Formats: sequence, structure tokens, C-alpha cells
Amino acid sequence: MQMVRGESVANLSQFQPVSVFQVVFPHPLILASGSPRRADLLRQLGVSFNVKPSEAPEIQHDQFTAREAAQVNAYRKARSVAKKFPDWVVLGADTLVCQGARVFGKPANLDDAYRMLEELEGTEHQVVTAICLMHLRARRQTICSESTEVRFRPLTAVDIRRYLTQVNPLDKAGAYAIQEHGDWIVEGVRGSYSNVVGLPLERLSQELNRWTRRA
Repeated sequence: MQMVRGESVANLSQFQPVSVFQVVFPHPLILASGSPRRADLLRQLGVSFNVKPSEAPEIQHDQFTAREAAQVNAYRKARSVAKKFPDWVVLGADTLVCQGARVFGKPANLDDAYRMLEELEGTEHQVVTAICLMHLRARRQTICSESTEVRFRPLTAVDIRRYLTQVNPLDKAGAYAIQEHGDWIVEGVRGSYSNVVGLPLERLSQELNRWTRRA
């Protein structure tokens, strides 16, 4: 897939035509996340779901790759909610940013957010989102992940401060949200745009359809 350039990266609808991802999913579904971004994305699939945010703490990822840590976190989030709702299918998800071996989680404070954006400016990095579908009563689960390459524009200190005055970075891996003034900092995307936002809709729709066929 070609790198998508320019301001168009800020418009989610240009990358995710809703009709492509419509899913018929007959099972009761819970999204184990309080993220409004993930809820908005999941609605694009046309499935009905309830939101029950997971209280599972995210693991420290010093000893894990971004993909490993994201998959473990997605599993822990799904399982913590599935224990309370064993007859429902539960969807857990986790997103991390990485550059080589360096993993960027959520910044601890604004200074930490500034440092993250300063490291990422003018370079490419990967955004990894893992998803876990779990039905505890049926002893069935699926864990998978997707990776998207993102290139940042060269950013000055003024650019970074300007961005941080407009976007709350503290609940976002890598201290940014591509759907919030993303054209200010992002030059291009290669791969799934929705994966960067928080759910890989292409992969998730495939997995939900597999669950339906095997029901």
C-alpha cells in the first residue's frame, strides 16, 4: 500500500468506507474499553454492543515487544470483563507506538508527551493495535494484532507545543491522536488508518465474520 500523504490523513471517512466493513454479528458483544474513539470505530461495523470498560492494569512493556505487550494487554482487558459476563463475546484492545525497540505507551505528563513527540518528529514509527475476542463460557478466544507505519512531519518546538495545546495527549499511546489535528504532525500513513485510531476495522471485521461462521 502506498504511503498516504498530506492533509487527507486527518479525515477518517476517506480511509474507512463504512459499506466495506458492515458486519452481521448475532452474538451479544461487549467492548471492554472506555475509549470513545474505539466505540465510534466499532459503530462503523454496524454491530450492536455494550460498553463495559476493563479495570485490568496495563502491563509494563520493558521486557516485551510492542506487539507482545499489546496482545497481553488486550487479553487481560477482555478476560477481566468476560469473568463478569461469561455468556457474552468480549472485545478487548490495546494500542502502542514503537520505533525499533523503543516502545511508547501513554505519557505520564505533558513534559513526557513533549519528549515523545520530539523523538518521533521527522521519522517513521509503527502503531500496533492488538484485539482479543473472548467468550468465556464457550472457552473460545482469538488474539491478533495489526501494525501501521506512520511518518511524522519535521516539527519545531513551537509546532509541538501548539499541538499539545489543542489535544490531550495523556490517554494516547505516543502522545498523539491522528484523528485530532493529525495533519499538523503526520505526513503519511502506510496501512490501516483505523488501526492508528484504536481498532483495525479491516481485521476486526474478518474476525467477527469468522466467529459468526463457526457459531
